Amino acid sequence: MIATVKRRIAAGIAVLIVAGSPMVSAAESLGDALADAYRNSGLLEQNRALLRAADEDVATTLSQLRPILNWTASLSRNFGTNRTNLGSSGISRNEVSLGLSAELLIYDGGESQLAMEAAKETVLATRQTLVSIEQQVLLEAVNAFMNVRRDSETVALRQNNLRLITRELRAAEDRFEVGEVTRTDVALAEARLAGARAELAVAQGNLMQSREQYAAAVGREPGSLTPPPRLPTLANSLDEAKAVAVRTHPEIRSVQHQVSAAELNVARNEATMSPTVKLRGSYGLTEQTNSSDYSRGGSVSLDLTQPIYQGGRISALVRKAMAQRDAQRANLHVAGLSVRQQVGNAWANLLSSRAQIEASQRQVQAAQIAFEGVREEATLGARTTLDVLNAEQELLNARSNLISAQSGQIVAAYSVLSTMGLLTADHLNLNVEQYDPLEYYNQVKTAPTSMSRQGRQLDKLLKRLGKE
Repeated sequence: MIATVKRRIAAGIAVLIVAGSPMVSAAESLGDALADAYRNSGLLEQNRALLRAADEDVATTLSQLRPILNWTASLSRNFGTNRTNLGSSGISRNEVSLGLSAELLIYDGGESQLAMEAAKETVLATRQTLVSIEQQVLLEAVNAFMNVRRDSETVALRQNNLRLITRELRAAEDRFEVGEVTRTDVALAEARLAGARAELAVAQGNLMQSREQYAAAVGREPGSLTPPPRLPTLANSLDEAKAVAVRTHPEIRSVQHQVSAAELNVARNEATMSPTVKLRGSYGLTEQTNSSDYSRGGSVSLDLTQPIYQGGRISALVRKAMAQRDAQRANLHVAGLSVRQQVGNAWANLLSSRAQIEASQRQVQAAQIAFEGVREEATLGARTTLDVLNAEQELLNARSNLISAQSGQIVAAYSVLSTMGLLTADHLNLNVEQYDPLEYYNQVKTAPTSMSRQGRQLDKLLKRLGKE
């Protein structure tokens, strides 16, 4: 009976160890994971495309300050009957018309120029939103990396615990056979072994989930992950961290540009009350295909218009723009408070994780000494099997707490860096080709046409961006 139980236990341990063992692959660092997350993120690609769309708004508003040229062509057939006192005659002729028109905005109170400046501020705000997304992607990669490391170490710890309890079960069985302990001690060891196997299964399930999280965050399956060499460089104090965050956090900088855009939109709507001056010109040709009759001519005009009354629409738009400006100003205040709170929370988590590591290290040391002492005393008959199992469980809990605290410290440190606005590929000096938002903007800010040399260069840039 006892031999059969031993064989089943050994077989179960072998299956669990094989199931929990990670695949052997090249070792990779946290920097490697962050670089791949930056390269493979679909979320980053989505927001880069949104930024390029905002860049085009600048080109769209600039086009309103340039001449507008249109050509027209028509082919018509006129037919009918013409009746007079002298009699009636049929009408039948074909006409071909060609025309060219031009329009140039000379003055509109600065409305178009203000619209272009507001579009530029929106571009700057969108760039900061892209930085926020970049920080989000990199922090998620840090979380995924440390979760895989934590759960891998937990699985190894549980496997080792399983082996220890198995040895304790065998020792209890041997002592039971010679009459040193009762069947109760053996049952206690068997129950603790079953619990250890269940905990190992849970740990292996957690590891599988962490590996899936890693694949989603980094864009590939995890290999053999090396420990982070050191914590990132942070501020020396909480006040210093908050001061840096207020200056550099992308959320605050984005809202600052949104405030500027809203102020420009107020002035833009006020400018719609100003006169508008446009220069217009046209030239056309009309010829009859069945005769030699034709007409050619053109016109040039300088048009001046100004709204007098539009049912209160313009005033309403101005007030709406003012309300939106006030909302953005309030949003800036809210963003500042939120960022300061985020820094404070992340800083508190970092301090807490440091304290947890120190306490857990002392707990592991004490639990190790206690376990070795209880196990030695048990061999002399001064301790029971339950005492040994409890001491081993205390040591297991202490080591598990230390693993979680060490992982939490890394995540907390990078969270502080994120709340300061510094968790970027540039600040971390990642080994990646960084996306340059100016490259596309500089190509489109002058609103090039597809037929121009710059337009052809832009087509090449778009093809390259589409392949990345």
